[in-house]
Amino acid sequence: MKLIFVGDPMCSWCYGFGKEMSSVIESAPEIEVRIVLGGMGAGSTQVLDDAGKRFRLTHWARVEQASGVEFNRDALLARENFVYDTEPICRAVVTARVMDPAVNLLSVFRAFQRAFYVDGLDTTDGRVLAEVGAAALRSAGFDTNAEAFFSRWTSSEVIEATRADFALTRNLGVASFPTLLVESNGRIGRIGSGFMPAAQVKQTLARLAA
Repeated sequence: MKLIFVGDPMCSWCYGFGKEMSSVIESAPEIEVRIVLGGMGAGSTQVLDDAGKRFRLTHWARVEQASGVEFNRDALLARENFVYDTEPICRAVVTARVMDPAVNLLSVFRAFQRAFYVDGLDTTDGRVLAEVGAAALRSAGFDTNAEAFFSRWTSSEVIEATRADFALTRNLGVASFPTLLVESNGRIGRIGSGFMPAAQVKQTLARLAA
């Protein structure tokens, strides 16, 4: 049985679901997990204006209430001329996967989430992403640096691999994030979309295993 987690690091509900997903994985280490980058706002050119900030703050409050995760609201309000393009950060997660296929990719995914939602970093900036990504890989035991990460992040190989994730998301019929799927005996089924408590996911997996 394989879990397929489809998400985007700059999706607030994916951020809220992060620790729940970690709990699921820790409780069932025998289950293979695949992370697919969804590209929620990939290629967007829309500048985050005051209305967009208010819209996101409303969502953040709901995510915070449901999950208890931390948000840096001041950083969001202080952003000027910020384009909410999620392709760069999705590509950064793919970069980590390409550089170290054995890495716990969810931990890297969550490091990028923290960089955006807590540290208030510009996660559309490749140099910023390279610093975060290299640090996450080093924490996992992979020897690298920001320059090496940035070089792979800009490579045609990683750009194409990121596009492949976006295409797979569409082929899986996923339109909202996060979405959790399960693959068993060559068939793919949906566990659910949106925020799900870890206990709910674990119960579903136990039922499927039985």
